[in-house]
Amino acid sequence: MKIKQEIYITVDAVLFGYSRESGISVLLIKRKIEPFIHKWALPGGFVQDNESLEDAVMRELNEEAGVKINYLEQLYTFGKPDRDPRARVVSVVYFGLVKPDSYKPLASTDAEDAAWFSMDHLPKLAFDHKSIILTALERLRGKITYEPIGFDLLPAKFPFSDLEKLYITVLGRELDRRNFKKKVMNLGIVEELDEKAPVNSAGRPGNLYKFNRDKYQKLKRDGFSFEMNA
Repeated sequence: MKIKQEIYITVDAVLFGYSRESGISVLLIKRKIEPFIHKWALPGGFVQDNESLEDAVMRELNEEAGVKINYLEQLYTFGKPDRDPRARVVSVVYFGLVKPDSYKPLASTDAEDAAWFSMDHLPKLAFDHKSIILTALERLRGKITYEPIGFDLLPAKFPFSDLEKLYITVLGRELDRRNFKKKVMNLGIVEELDEKAPVNSAGRPGNLYKFNRDKYQKLKRDGFSFEMNA
């Protein structure tokens, strides 16, 4: 049976950032072409005939937001028939975690602006991008309990309270802080340093901590399982 299809493939990227002050943020671009001209959206676009999906999403991030990143994870494929008013468009979505202060967005090509937005104050979004972002957030909430991805959002050295705050913010609920710290330290991949955190209004500064990535990778090769059902 002969089948005729008119389906286009796009890629979109959900980049999450985090700061203690602003919580979780996501990188958005403002479109300067139809459809949804002047509306905020995820960085992304059509896959070219001669490139892989991974190359396409990296290119779109660079072209639309001026961001270059080494690794993105494939999240999900979104393909409802009416999700794009131009045609039947299937989008393969990727997501990643970055430190926002390491990336200054710079709009280009078919984007007129690019900026970080707090998840608590998202603008009205084009296409089905709000649903995509919420799907990515659920993946982040699940993954942070079984992989140490949260450390990618923190400085190399951090107060333990910042790690607690990160988990509280991502999971969207309070923690039993004493049990949380005990569980983290029992994993053996977070080290307490003989360095004090900067003084703040909260009182006496505590020590700084760091994530030992090399030790984690070695333990993982030996069958270690990261579990943080905080």
